Amino acid sequence: MSNDLSVLDGGLPAHLRTAELDATTRALMGSGSGGGKRISIEGGVWRLMVNGKEVAQKEERTLNVIIVAAAPKVSRTFYTGVYKKGEVTAPTCWSADGEAPDKSATEPQSKACFSCPQNVKGSGQGESRACRFSRRIAVVLDNDIKGDIFQITLPSTSIFGEGESGKWPLEMYAKMIGSKSVPITAVVTEMRFDTASATPKVTFKPVRFLETDEHADAIKQGKAPDAIKAITMTVAQADNVVKSAPIAIAVDVGDAEEVAEEKPKAKPKAQPEVEVEEPVKRASKKEEPAPKQDLSSVLDEWDD
Repeated sequence: MSNDLSVLDGGLPAHLRTAELDATTRALMGSGSGGGKRISIEGGVWRLMVNGKEVAQKEERTLNVIIVAAAPKVSRTFYTGVYKKGEVTAPTCWSADGEAPDKSATEPQSKACFSCPQNVKGSGQGESRACRFSRRIAVVLDNDIKGDIFQITLPSTSIFGEGESGKWPLEMYAKMIGSKSVPITAVVTEMRFDTASATPKVTFKPVRFLETDEHADAIKQGKAPDAIKAITMTVAQADNVVKSAPIAIAVDVGDAEEVAEEKPKAKPKAQPEVEVEEPVKRASKKEEPAPKQDLSSVLDEWDD
């Protein structure tokens, strides 16, 4: 079989040896060239997910990144379903701007978020709201700024609040950085799990300034198609999930798309179904154990 790419096999000319793939090439290459990559915080562990599959994990409490883009507003997500560990389901209703349901929502709960019955205290577990806040950010690893762009979806506990010095939630961290007239894209940010929290909670602090060339790369990454997708796509969309969750009970595990709160005892018939089906599904998952790799080693392979 002839090699239709033989013209490219003789080695790159000098002026292209340090060139990077441009946005046009990446866009035309499609999602297989870098889309669908995200970092999950489920279980208080950094989990590298590619197209919905966990390919690596980093058990250290911290992860150093550069935040290159962020969704302009806090999102809202509502589920009528049960969370099963490791399973991502499409939300029943969600809003990208926290003001009105998205047009793609399968079952919008109200015309406006502020008047939605799922936004009332007590509609979720205990005194909480059934509709959850979250925010999507696009990050690159501090040791691979020109490399892959990852989506991270943060729950409300990692977004709001005052925190403490060196352990700020995202909004307070951004205010602290901004008060110094420093762009958040100009610093390496340490993300740290708060071990005092019962559910995955991430805090933020600055580590160092980026060098001039590093900052230029971070700005360029923030405009890349993968960064735009990271801050606009839900976790379910990033993982190519279309299945909606069945009616049942759920718990908070950290990732907004992997969370649904308990409804106030309105669906008693759903309980027996969960108790019967769940052991079967867990058993099937054990039949295909996926070996976990170190996050950095996997990223090294992607550099080839």
